[in-house]
Amino acid sequence: MKKKKKRSLSDRLLVMSRKIPSQRLMIILSVVVGVLAGLVAVVMKNLVFLIQQLLTGGFEIDYSNYLYVVYPAAGLLLVLIFIKYVLRQPVGDGIPIVLHSISKSHGFIKFHNTFSSVVTSSLTVGFGGSVGLEGPTVVTGAAIGSVLAKKLGLNYKQVVAVLGFASAAAMSAIFKAPIAAVVFALEVILFDMTMSSLVPLLLASIVAAITSYAFLGQEVLYPFQVQYSFNLSETFYYFGLGVFSALVSAYYIKGYVVSGKLFDKIPGWVGKFLTGAGILGFLIFLLPSLYGEGYAAINLALKGNMSFIFDNSIFYGFRNSESMALLLLLSIIVLKVVATSLTFRAGGIGGVFAPTLFIGTMTGLFFAKALNFMGLASLPVSDFALVGMAGLLAGVVHAPLTAIFLIAEITGGYSLLFPIMIVSTTSYGITRLMSPRSIYTIQLSKRGDMLTHHKDKSLLSMMSIEKLIEKNFKSISPDANLGDLVKVVADSTRNIFPVVDDHNDFYGIVVMDQIRHMMFQTEMYETTTVRSLMFHPSTIVYLSDDMETVAQKFQHSGKYNLVVLDDSKYVGFVSRANVFSHYRQLLKEFSEE
Repeated sequence: MKKKKKRSLSDRLLVMSRKIPSQRLMIILSVVVGVLAGLVAVVMKNLVFLIQQLLTGGFEIDYSNYLYVVYPAAGLLLVLIFIKYVLRQPVGDGIPIVLHSISKSHGFIKFHNTFSSVVTSSLTVGFGGSVGLEGPTVVTGAAIGSVLAKKLGLNYKQVVAVLGFASAAAMSAIFKAPIAAVVFALEVILFDMTMSSLVPLLLASIVAAITSYAFLGQEVLYPFQVQYSFNLSETFYYFGLGVFSALVSAYYIKGYVVSGKLFDKIPGWVGKFLTGAGILGFLIFLLPSLYGEGYAAINLALKGNMSFIFDNSIFYGFRNSESMALLLLLSIIVLKVVATSLTFRAGGIGGVFAPTLFIGTMTGLFFAKALNFMGLASLPVSDFALVGMAGLLAGVVHAPLTAIFLIAEITGGYSLLFPIMIVSTTSYGITRLMSPRSIYTIQLSKRGDMLTHHKDKSLLSMMSIEKLIEKNFKSISPDANLGDLVKVVADSTRNIFPVVDDHNDFYGIVVMDQIRHMMFQTEMYETTTVRSLMFHPSTIVYLSDDMETVAQKFQHSGKYNLVVLDDSKYVGFVSRANVFSHYRQLLKEFSEE
């Protein structure tokens, strides 16, 4: 008697998941993903803290330490060695990986992302790279959710929902802000959400926050006490801060783009590393507050304390000069963008959330301090520093709702909700005019990908041209005659005939309606050539086209069938009806409860 083969854990999980009702399964997964994402945030925060304490714990406050020049380069080199010789595949950008997986990879994220971002971002930030941990935490949580979804054999809609749960959970855990995390998932990650998915989304966010509280304590990230209540007379200044935040946001986005173009001209990863790490180390030596995420500097800024500008720097002797402080604060705003871009271009792995919050705090602090210094106003500096965070986040990420709820929640500054809304909305609106794409869209656009919250584009981006090509069209040689063509017509159910030679090179098409009148004129069979009957279509679909381009070609041409070529080689045809049918099927999958 044959011994029964023992099932693997993956197979047993698959069988179990199919016995559980869909909604209940989503709730169970949301709890599991919430706990795991919370633990990821705890691990990453502690790793970075330990590395930074080990490297900088003994630095004297009044001593400008030259090790700031070396540390970022060492961390970036370790990251590059890990990626090139241990992992041997790219790690990728944080949150854009999640957006790409939803749009292009049916929600599946590579397994290595469950740990690679933890290692690389911890080394990058711990050694002083001027980026954040939020993006890597989100992609790690999402990768864990993706792996679980794949093991359980979930359908596409369920996979996307799990990615949303995981992303919200990761954001909730790292900021301890469950409400803002839900808003973030709805505004940035998910382009559609039904009520059946909302409860598990909330549950994942709450569980992750509780997990983070259990290991990291109950203090909010930025302990802040509102010193002044909102005064209606300050409304004008908050609108002014919104405009200033928009200008800084546009500078941030444009700076990121320009740095990419400049570094693309540097040949090889070694040249990029040496250039980026060298300049980054020099900037951090000049202004040590650019080191790492910068949360310590943010906390001081929220108290109106500008000592972080001078601590450990060569400018320590100027700590009592307010004009020097303002000049250096403006330099920090400008150079933080440079430092963040250099970290990415030199090979570092991290996110843009922390740098955005850092720059936003400094923007608000500078705005209020400068006006007060010039005697133009008497503004509550701490409140403007807090509200500036929301302004930059709304402008750079193009997520005003996330900015409003996140800043109010992580700081406890709900009494400033109205100013936060003013600055966020103003900054977002003006930034969109100067830079229609957010920094995440730009990170994706280099690969031609779509952001998922644009439903039409996203649904089209999920469709593959290869899967829609119809190949049951009978072809005819350009050297054939009408008699040969009639034989092909008799054996075909189609009314279009591609003209293709022996090497599969495409010459044109023959349409049934154009030859119907001569098909029974046998005297023309030998004398009429296919070349004289064919024509080259004005609209052609190429195998490299994305589905949005294909849809536009159908719309502009008015045709029902378009030929598909791979360069000059014939592949098949794609029909308007087939594209529309697949689009409707995807729309149905996402819209039904």
